[in-house]
Amino acid sequence: MTKNNPALRKSVSNADLYAEPSPAPRHAALSRAFTTTTSPHRPRNPFVHAQAYPTQRLARLQADPREQPIDGFARRSALQENHRHSIAAPYSSNLIDLNDDYETPQEQQIPPPVPPKIPEIPAFERQEQVQKKEGPEKYTKPFTDFMTANPTVFHAVDAVAKDLEQAGYKKLSERDDWELEQGGKYYIDRNGSSIIAFSVGDDYKAGNGAAIVAGHIDALTAKLKPVSNLRTKAGYVQLGVAPYAGGLNETWWDRDLGIGGRVLIKENGKIVTKLVKLDWPIARVPTLAPHFGAAAVGPFNKETQMVPIVGIDNSDLGSSAQVGHEGEFKSTILSEGTFAATQPERLVKAISEELGVRDYSSIVNWELELFDIQPAQLGGLGKEFIFAGRIDDKLCSWAAIQALLNTTTASSSQIKLVALFDDEEVGSLLRQGARGNFLPTIVERIVDSFASSSVRSLVSRTYANSFLVSSDVIHAVNPNFLNAYLENHAPRLNVGPAVSADPNAHMTTDAVSTAILQRCVDADVGARKQDPKLQVFQIRNDSRSGGTVGPMLSAATGIRAIDCGIPQLSMHSIRATTGSLDPGLGVFTFQSFLERFESVDAEFRE
Repeated sequence: MTKNNPALRKSVSNADLYAEPSPAPRHAALSRAFTTTTSPHRPRNPFVHAQAYPTQRLARLQADPREQPIDGFARRSALQENHRHSIAAPYSSNLIDLNDDYETPQEQQIPPPVPPKIPEIPAFERQEQVQKKEGPEKYTKPFTDFMTANPTVFHAVDAVAKDLEQAGYKKLSERDDWELEQGGKYYIDRNGSSIIAFSVGDDYKAGNGAAIVAGHIDALTAKLKPVSNLRTKAGYVQLGVAPYAGGLNETWWDRDLGIGGRVLIKENGKIVTKLVKLDWPIARVPTLAPHFGAAAVGPFNKETQMVPIVGIDNSDLGSSAQVGHEGEFKSTILSEGTFAATQPERLVKAISEELGVRDYSSIVNWELELFDIQPAQLGGLGKEFIFAGRIDDKLCSWAAIQALLNTTTASSSQIKLVALFDDEEVGSLLRQGARGNFLPTIVERIVDSFASSSVRSLVSRTYANSFLVSSDVIHAVNPNFLNAYLENHAPRLNVGPAVSADPNAHMTTDAVSTAILQRCVDADVGARKQDPKLQVFQIRNDSRSGGTVGPMLSAATGIRAIDCGIPQLSMHSIRATTGSLDPGLGVFTFQSFLERFESVDAEFRE
């Protein structure tokens, strides 16, 4: 349990300072205040001016037509403004300090002179006079919109690519020759589920370093099996799915699930990829009511007891001809041998209708998954939370891309690069994962485009001059389980990203990398409305740390690295929580790193 700071204990002992003040003792003369305010021999009384306020206002109402009451409302309001305790002036007048030395009020002019009207400053002029600093709240709604609109890894990568293209980034293909230029901005995707974007400094030379932010853009889910068609059981149409990583856990029970992903379609002799999103409640994994006793307690079998229902088919009732034998199953759509024949007929029709496909046999294959259709939204009394699905790790991925888009190639001799990988949740072992050669080959080809000597030597120099921020979400402190956290390693929401450390090498963080990132962030302190404050997280000795893309990328390339991510609650749940300011604070942190690393690195050069 966190110990209280002495200052905090003092503030608790002074809590009565914030209580409702009790009325001051009423002086005998105050009971006659309203009848003696005009007496020439009245005693010096600090409350007289306050009590005379209604009389003065009524005089103004009579003398100035601009202040005439409407239906008597203003006159009644003026008479009713007095506070019942007479401890201060009326609500709309100035408060009086009982310790001040007051002079006897002078006679007021009746009516008092009307102050000259101050001309209003047009709104556009006021905006020019006061230049507001950028605040993290600027990024809150764009992030929630991104999360709602892009539920699958394919949608997320496609949305990132569109943002990059709008910002002037040019798409490259790994199959083609590259002609890169200083000051150029480029991106490459692999498998439609991983993406790398980079900009080349105006003064870049081969062998110079790169400022790299890397994360993963995949999320826990449940994917449709290659043959997702199942026999109807007890009138329910069900869907064959398999958990991806830790998906389809207990948080997936009784959730409204949509279906989306990518579909391969044959068009005019070509195979094209189209994205699809059925974002209405299609599937649901129903729980068993607790009335059934032990059967409802678990543990549950994910293969047989967590199968989503997607429809009702009671056609077998009253017709023995429709009842199949245990081992029989025949497709009811098209001819055997087509991909559509292995999928639920009504699902094929829904997908085809969404994509405008008339010939079911033109569907070559698909990769679809389930997702919670509830939109990302603000929560909390002051809307200080973001509640959303798939926060891990689209949160850091989105923030990193926004940071890159905010940077410029001017006055830079380095590469600024953001890499977002697929398959991190299952070990990163595929070609689009961080253990693949995606990042190393991209860096090598960049160097090769500007090299005039040995590329291998220049690539090694590039890695040695570079730095990697491995950015994956971090555990925010949970108030209901404080004993699960170390006292000084409990990241809070809406404060800033947290540096994650692990003595057993699950993280890349060390003293040097922490100092480098801290120097980058400190360089921009005061430039924005709210500065991100780097926090720190390390898991308890009796718990197991998770892993990130950092160690595998750093080990493969030799790049110096740190693990630093944005905090969130409910990691690996179908629905998670982060702070409403955390996306923006993440953008600020990553942008400071991308822009400041080149100058900060000079301080650490031996």
